[in-house]
Amino acid sequence: MDFDTPINRIGTHCVKWDMMEKYYGVPAEGGLAMWVADMEFRPPACVQAAVDRMAAHGVYGYFGDDSAYLEAIRWWMQTRHGWSVETGDIFTTHGLVNGTGLCLEAFTAPGDAVVLTTPVYHAFARTIKAAGREVRECPLAVVDGRYEMDFDGWDAMMTGTERMFILCSPHNPGGRVWTAAELRGVAEFCKRHDLILVSDEIHHDLVYPGQTHVPMPLAAPDIADRLVMMTATTKTFNIAGSHTGNVIIADPVLRGKFAAKIMALGISGNSFGMHMATAAYSPEGAAWVDALMAYLDGNRRVFDAGMAAIPGLRSMPLEATYLAWLDFSGTGMDAAEFIARVEKEAKIATNHGSSFGAGGESFLRFNIAAPRAMVEEAVARMQAAFRDLQ
Repeated sequence: MDFDTPINRIGTHCVKWDMMEKYYGVPAEGGLAMWVADMEFRPPACVQAAVDRMAAHGVYGYFGDDSAYLEAIRWWMQTRHGWSVETGDIFTTHGLVNGTGLCLEAFTAPGDAVVLTTPVYHAFARTIKAAGREVRECPLAVVDGRYEMDFDGWDAMMTGTERMFILCSPHNPGGRVWTAAELRGVAEFCKRHDLILVSDEIHHDLVYPGQTHVPMPLAAPDIADRLVMMTATTKTFNIAGSHTGNVIIADPVLRGKFAAKIMALGISGNSFGMHMATAAYSPEGAAWVDALMAYLDGNRRVFDAGMAAIPGLRSMPLEATYLAWLDFSGTGMDAAEFIARVEKEAKIATNHGSSFGAGGESFLRFNIAAPRAMVEEAVARMQAAFRDLQ
């Protein structure tokens, strides 16, 4: 498995490289794209083979007989996460941002508030606002340099208009793998305030050695009547362009409401994405993920050590994901200054922390899922851009 060979994505309609100059002023030629959360790696060979078989057949009609696809999902969740899923509980959506929007439409009404633990994945707030719902930002506490839940603080913020809690587990952008106790705390919070819990677990396979992700149904089996699970192959296997995700709902009442919304909007699966997901959720795909995480662990160490050498900079300890969350607060610089140094001097495009909500203002998010040489180059550029601090 080759994670070291660079792949030129410029001019391939790749948002990460072909749009970064428009959004960040960083040119693709000579710049480093470390913003969008996809990887600079090809997916496992089994996924490419599935696409090759489709292309060789040459007919791209409607997808039918999803039994192998559903069984692959069930096999993956059981073997990788110890979670038993029934085929009848699985819905296919056009990715998990689409899944989030469908949950908002199925389980809330315009004007309802939705709880987010900020800073958190920016598409949640964007989708909530676009749906005419209100974002209730509940800030995570920073304890010993990492995020923790603050249930007492959040209890005091509830107004009674909240109808849903969207959890990011593992957490993006902070990289936390929530413990079983923390997840039970989320479940109890949702019961106290009568909230539907949508648990977005798209990063659940991207967990580093020594960490264990616990699926919410295993952490809190008593909340099935208010739990909606979201999972996908797309982040794990770098196939985000397939726009294929899964919403998994065990409760028949919630499942009926979601099914009605799917039907009303005429949503059905993408045949390319379903073939790719079936191939990915396999022993060959599992071996690829294991190799990927060992490689990303090395990237994480290179990046963290390089940033720790710059006074005032600190990357939050990464327990999961390939998204490094770098804090600039120790430099004394305002956001405009440290962003200018990163984009204008280092020529690196990153996600601005403020887009993740309250608490993100002093951070930038760096995508380290790239060949090791690119991560090393980013470190060298950052050290040069902040050399006056050293």
